[in-house]
Amino acid sequence: MKNQAYRMAMLYDFYGDLLTDRQKEFYDLYYNEDLSLAEIAENYGITRQGVRDVIVRAEAYLTEIEDKTGLIRRFHTMQDQLKEVAACAVQIRAINDARLNDRELEDLAQRIQSLTDILIQE
Repeated sequence: MKNQAYRMAMLYDFYGDLLTDRQKEFYDLYYNEDLSLAEIAENYGITRQGVRDVIVRAEAYLTEIEDKTGLIRRFHTMQDQLKEVAACAVQIRAINDARLNDRELEDLAQRIQSLTDILIQE
């Protein structure tokens, strides 16, 4: 994946609901709110090490779930394939414009392109 912050954000987006409330809160504060371990510790009246332990356990759990399910990996593969399908729809439209001028073929290619654009954005 692109970098650690992106990887952690993806893990949280896909599997964050599986964390405990405390893990979710600390994870969110650390990665999304960009608070330091010391700032989180001070706000919750615990040690910096205590905060770090919660976050490390959450990271390990989310990584373990991804290792077992592979949902994020499959998501990225599917996104790449959808982009390829969209590119093929563009090619079909170009060939149709140059050779056939078939309205039904144009409509189908447009529908394919529209659906893939929607799926890529989700």
